[in-house]
Amino acid sequence: MSESKSHKRAKGRAPGKKEVPISGNRRLDSASPNTATEVERSGTPAGLKAAASRLQASRRSRKVLQVPNQDMEMAVVAMRKVGVKGSVKNMGGTKRRQVK
Repeated sequence: MSESKSHKRAKGRAPGKKEVPISGNRRLDSASPNTATEVERSGTPAGLKAAASRLQASRRSRKVLQVPNQDMEMAVVAMRKVGVKGSVKNMGGTKRRQVK
């Protein structure tokens, strides 16, 4: 399935290279030497957990999961379940939640 316009826009604004390969024959939406960014628009718990596990596999010090505003709480829960420390922000970048 192709990416939505908002997914492409969010991925393009993230720092670093796009579509960075990680272990398990997977790809990270965007990554710089210190920051890994994953954009997840599905809104399903399974999709959010998969995105969090991709962030965990990235081995970058800063991990950012970018989701629509209504999915922020589910994304925080998914990151906690997977055991990833980082932040969850909305698509516009106006809200951010730290996950410790």
